[in-house]
Amino acid sequence: PLSPGELAKCAEEIIDAGASIIHLHVRDEQGVHSLNVDRYRAAIAAIRDAVGDKIIIQATSEAVGRYSRQEQVAMVRELKPEAVSLALRELCPGEDEVGEMADFAKWMTQENIFPQYILYDETDYQHFDDYRRRGIFDNDRPFTLFVLGSYRNDTPEKDVAQLKQRTRQAAFPWAVCGFGINEADAVIHAAQNGGHIRVGFENNIWRKEGEPLLNNAEMIKFCADTATAENRPIATAGDIRNLFS
Repeated sequence: PLSPGELAKCAEEIIDAGASIIHLHVRDEQGVHSLNVDRYRAAIAAIRDAVGDKIIIQATSEAVGRYSRQEQVAMVRELKPEAVSLALRELCPGEDEVGEMADFAKWMTQENIFPQYILYDETDYQHFDDYRRRGIFDNDRPFTLFVLGSYRNDTPEKDVAQLKQRTRQAAFPWAVCGFGINEADAVIHAAQNGGHIRVGFENNIWRKEGEPLLNNAEMIKFCADTATAENRPIATAGDIRNLFS
């Protein structure tokens, strides 16, 4: 889905399949990732008109080679989304940026914005846990996303295994995402180890058998079915708001 109308239809479909959060990208006229606040507002309005508050809308602040950390922060401060995903390595690449990160995290708490911090590798995890222990996130148990693999499918298996082990040790709520047909493995790992899961056409368009998925909702249903098989309840948006408030 690209347009506000398509995103709203997708939101309806994924809620019916069991989703509680929609990870939202908006794009410019060329179909390229954008941080334009007006585009975000149009997409958010369309989704809210379609489904009300039955889903949490998580805005995306990723650089994708186009945007600086200052531009990402500026978008969040202007938009004030209900939730936002933040690549830790982009917003706080080193000790010099820790003070700004702490101020931004405190502001998000004051504005009731629900952040999720993206961790791509062991270095990201080490920085994250150091900052968490130091109180940089204004929260002892911030929500994270462990990225298992990459678009290029060239991440060493030992690196993926190490991040999986970090999830088992985590003293904070976490989710994972995978890529291509390996996305199903990420779903199963989360269901069996007390985690949450992000899936979608951003990362994968294939069933595990190698056939194309019909839509995003089909993979959400796989998540819900996998969780149910592990006796894990399916969270609603209300559950998530209560859990992370």
